[in-house]
Amino acid sequence: MAGASMKDIKLRIRSVESTMQITKAMQLVASSKLRGARARMEASRPYMKVARRAIWDIALHNTGAESHYVVRREVKHRCYIVIAGDRGLAGSYNANMFKRIEWDSRDANCCFIPIGRKARDYYARKGAPIITEVERVEGLTLEKCAEIGQRVLDAYDAGEYEEIVLAYTSFVSVLTQKTKLKPLLPLDAHDAPERTSRQMLCEPDADALLKEFLPQYLAGLIYAAACDSFASEQAARRVAMDSATKNAGEMIEDLSLRYNRARQSSITQELTEIVAGAEH
Repeated sequence: MAGASMKDIKLRIRSVESTMQITKAMQLVASSKLRGARARMEASRPYMKVARRAIWDIALHNTGAESHYVVRREVKHRCYIVIAGDRGLAGSYNANMFKRIEWDSRDANCCFIPIGRKARDYYARKGAPIITEVERVEGLTLEKCAEIGQRVLDAYDAGEYEEIVLAYTSFVSVLTQKTKLKPLLPLDAHDAPERTSRQMLCEPDADALLKEFLPQYLAGLIYAAACDSFASEQAARRVAMDSATKNAGEMIEDLSLRYNRARQSSITQELTEIVAGAEH
């Protein structure tokens, strides 16, 4: 009985050791990808700062009529651009995003543009209306983001949606990532940069200028959010795999202790049987 128990424990130790090697390798891969993702994320921010200021200068600081890209309407139809992970094994990274959107989308008819395999699979399983999809966040190009931006802008101009929302995960630190819902259209006044107000005269009018510049601006926002989300995914996976590796190590220690006890018990039993046989 003791021998069978020892064999089972030894097999389990080997199984956990194999899992530990996999989680350790995934942790190293995530750490490597995180360095590149953070560099891309930080490189996208200066452009977005300048683009944001230019867009708001046109939208708010002009002497003409207020742009329809700023005016809020009653929301009956909303489109979400959802950036989630390409893979799992990243803790609650994907689940947190989907829960946040489920809560936010309860009061409107919604359609989705999923970016990332997990987002695509999630909304396909739910049977939700999908406008278009992008399978991978990793390697997402600015050109593809421009296509998405132009598509949602055309739909907004046509009155198909009253609101376009970008859902992504913001990278705060390796240990902290936060889900965010950023309204893209209409432009959110809370997102306007704080600066001295000034009047501007736009030629042609503000709407025409915004229609020209908004596709590039939306493409930049989507690309920057994808960079943020990819860095967040790698950070979440690194933490999850680090935790799994430590748990595996603790499990191996516990199993090794149980194995040694079973082995010691087996040796003691054999000695007792030898001594009892010698006495007879």
